[in-house]
Amino acid sequence: MLSRKIKAIPMGHSTVLFQGKKYSLIRTDFNEGRSTKVYAEELGGNDFISFNFYISKMGEKLNPCEMPAEKVMNFLNNYLLL
Repeated sequence: MLSRKIKAIPMGHSTVLFQGKKYSLIRTDFNEGRSTKVYAEELGGNDFISFNFYISKMGEKLNPCEMPAEKVMNFLNNYLLL
């Protein structure tokens, strides 16, 4: 389920709406899609969302960057592509 949400983010740059504000969103894949970096920055504000996601033989791992996993999950569950 988490993998599906992350892979639904378009590759490269997108603009999204989250909590009534526009964000610049960038998704980059590495290692043939087994690792993903996502960074979203509020346009005209100071909020951001940043995380890495890994798929290995051990399973999936979400690694938020300097923020709680709940903030990342809230973003993944509620952003809208513009």
